[in-house]
Amino acid sequence: MCASLLLRETLRVAARRYRLPALAALSDGSSIPSPATALAIVIEEARCAISRGEAPTIEMKQAFIEGLARLIEEALHEESGDPVFKATLLRHRVAEVREYVSLSAHAKQDRRSIRASVNAIAHPGKQRASSDAQREALAQLHAYASSPYFSGLADIAQHLLTIPEFAEESRSRDALTRLIESPSLLRLQRLETLLRDERVQAYLSLWDRHGPRSGSAQAAAEGNASQKRGAAAEGRASHALQAMADRLGDEEGDRAAYRVVTSMHVPASIPGRAERAKSEWDAVLLRRANNADEAPEWDVCLLVESKASVDAATTDLSRLLRGIELLAHAEENVSYAFETAQGAVRLRGSSLHRLTTDEAGLQRTVLYCCDAPADTAQRVLGAGSRMQLLSAQASLDYACMLQDHRPADVRMLEPVWDDLLESPRWRGVLDQYPMLQRVRELMVHTEDLMVAIDQVSPNE
Repeated sequence: MCASLLLRETLRVAARRYRLPALAALSDGSSIPSPATALAIVIEEARCAISRGEAPTIEMKQAFIEGLARLIEEALHEESGDPVFKATLLRHRVAEVREYVSLSAHAKQDRRSIRASVNAIAHPGKQRASSDAQREALAQLHAYASSPYFSGLADIAQHLLTIPEFAEESRSRDALTRLIESPSLLRLQRLETLLRDERVQAYLSLWDRHGPRSGSAQAAAEGNASQKRGAAAEGRASHALQAMADRLGDEEGDRAAYRVVTSMHVPASIPGRAERAKSEWDAVLLRRANNADEAPEWDVCLLVESKASVDAATTDLSRLLRGIELLAHAEENVSYAFETAQGAVRLRGSSLHRLTTDEAGLQRTVLYCCDAPADTAQRVLGAGSRMQLLSAQASLDYACMLQDHRPADVRMLEPVWDDLLESPRWRGVLDQYPMLQRVRELMVHTEDLMVAIDQVSPNE
């Protein structure tokens, strides 16, 4: 078996433990599907009807509305409900929570602005105070600007204005006045006031149940741990790819014919739109295109991305497809220098130009390597689609009525169905099952890839 056929056969026989079941198997009527599964089934039925040029049926619409109502009730459950949805609902209902979220979005920038203003006035290296009281007030002003809280900063600035040395000197007086009247400071003060609101505290508590708060020590620790897990997963994937390179090299009688590079950056010299396209590839299997010792050129055999979870691969697919389209814009008669963790490598434009995003092309040239266990109960409604359904205006209004123990008619949810069928913003939800299928077909567990590399016989 030639090396290219050996690679193709290895990819073909590698177990795909993340592959989704056929929806027909989930809708055989033997049991009542979960709300998420029921929604995935009817959404796919509607998509198929539209693709055939047919209008979705009344029965599909009713099944969708009932499934969405069940999904909302499940997410609202007091003990097992979804804290993210509950937080979203609280933001929808309470003006103070919405204001807190809005102000929080600007908080980092506001803090930087205030600290820069205070440093211009009270930085220890710039202080020109002549009395102990003045130096103490400036030190307090600087300390408040360096703390997470700004409630006392305006009071200290006002106090400084009562000191003749500052009040009578126009430059200092104007700087302090601008600080006191700064929109950034007013927003930060309002943010601190809102933090004492019980409903804002409830909102933050719900998010804490979902995961550590952004900027917290726990979030930083979890981020570091996640980076280490990601690096380890990338290491295992590149190890498996190197085993593949060695196997292919042995088949050709030249181990130097194949190599693996990691962290491969796409050069700006490749024409095409780089916006929102993948610009770095975790690991790439290359085949030498010539025998030059000093400046060999290489062809792409396999592009590999390492992901810690199935959901991470799902959200990455659109960037990956745009990344392949970008590479395919390479000019055929040009070689391009790519920076990698192993140094610069030159790739032939003709190899890149042949890359495609059709099903056959992806199956030949792309893998998502993952170390996560396969779901025991396959989730056929993606996390992003589920949250978009729950966060629709009609869904939130319906949830509010349920939460208030008021009679809620499921027909309130009809606008979500209409948006699903008509709005471009909902196209991703309508197409969500084929997209999930596409991602899962490209996913392999690293151990399964190693098994396939070892098992495929070159004589097959």
